[in-house]
Amino acid sequence: MRIVITGASGNVGSRTVAALLDSGRVDSILGLVRRPPVDGWAPAVSWQRCDISLAASESVLREAMAGADAVVHLAWQIQPGRDLDQLRRANVDGSRRVFEAAAAAGVPALVYASSVGAYSAGPKDDPVDESWPTEGVPSSSYSRQKSEVERILDDVEARSAMRVVRLRPGLIFQAAAASEVARYFLGPFVPRAMLQRRLLPVVPAFDRLVFQAVHTDDVGAAYAAAVLSAEARGAFNIAADPVIDAAVLAEALDARVVRVPLSAVRASAAAAYQARLIPTEPGWLDMAVALPVMATDRAREVLGWRPKHTSTAALLEILEAMRNGTGGPSPVLAATRSMASRLAEVGKAVAQGGPGRKND
Repeated sequence: MRIVITGASGNVGSRTVAALLDSGRVDSILGLVRRPPVDGWAPAVSWQRCDISLAASESVLREAMAGADAVVHLAWQIQPGRDLDQLRRANVDGSRRVFEAAAAAGVPALVYASSVGAYSAGPKDDPVDESWPTEGVPSSSYSRQKSEVERILDDVEARSAMRVVRLRPGLIFQAAAASEVARYFLGPFVPRAMLQRRLLPVVPAFDRLVFQAVHTDDVGAAYAAAVLSAEARGAFNIAADPVIDAAVLAEALDARVVRVPLSAVRASAAAAYQARLIPTEPGWLDMAVALPVMATDRAREVLGWRPKHTSTAALLEILEAMRNGTGGPSPVLAATRSMASRLAEVGKAVAQGGPGRKND
C-alpha cells in the first residue's frame, strides 16, 4: 500500500507513520509537510514540501495523491494563535484543498484528524457517542474551525465514492511532543522547571474541570486501524481511561485539590493572553469546560482499538518531558533544551510583540 499523510512529521503524524509501517501492509509513505525532516525516519518514508495554506499547493496535492491507496490528513496549525486569518488559510482552506484533491485523484480512502473540539457543549457525567452535534464551542477559534471542517468533509463525502473516516481524539500526549506543546500552549515566559511534580503542590479545581487524554502511540494505532480496515467508516471517539477530573489529577500529581471559581481562572487566562504572556486565547479554557466526555465503544468494536497507556500515564510523561525540554526528529518537534535556545525563544517572542503573534 502507498499512503500519503499531511502533517506526517508532527506529534500524531510521527506515530501514525510508525504504526502503519509496523503493520507490515504499507510499502511506502509520502509525508507532505511545510518543513521536511532531515533524518531519523525509516527508508520507506519520503518527504515533499507542501504548504496547504497556499493556493499553489493544489497541484502539488493532486500529483502527490495520484495512485495513493489512502490519504491521512493530520496537518493543522495551532499557532500563530493571534493571526486568525493565517489559521483559517491553513486549517479551513487547507483542509478543503486536501479533501478535494483526494476526491479528484480517486483515492479510495480518506482519514481525517478531527477532534473532541468539534463537538458542541455537552455532559461531563454521561459519555456521548459520535452522533453528538459537532457545532463547536463559539468562543474557541480552534473549536469553530474544527466544526467548520467537519461540514466541508460532509459535503465532499456526499459527492465522492471515497471511504471517509474521521477520528475525534481527546488531548494527545507523548514525550517527543513536549517542546512543541510547551511552545504552542505555554510560550517562552513560563519556566519549564515549574512542571516538576514537587513544585505543583495544589490542583485548582473549578466547575467542569473534566477532560480526556490519550497517548500519541495509541492515537497512531487508531489512525493505522482506520486506514487498514476496509469496514471503517464515519466518526470514532478516541480517548483512554480514566477520565481526568480534579481528584484524578491531584492523585496523579500527588497534590491536593483547592477549589477556585471558574470565573477567576477564566479572568486570569484572559489577562495573561491580553498581556501577551501566553500564546493561547482563553477560548481554549472555554472549550475545555464546555466539551462533553466521549464514549469510545465504537472505536473498540469497529477498529479493534485498545489503548496501551492510561490517560494519566500519558499526561505525566509529557509533563516530565516538558520539564526536560524533550523533542523529536523533525523541525516541528525540535527540542528546546539549552539556556541559549530558551533565551532566543524569549527574544523572538518579545520582538514579535508576544507569543502567538507570528508563525514559527
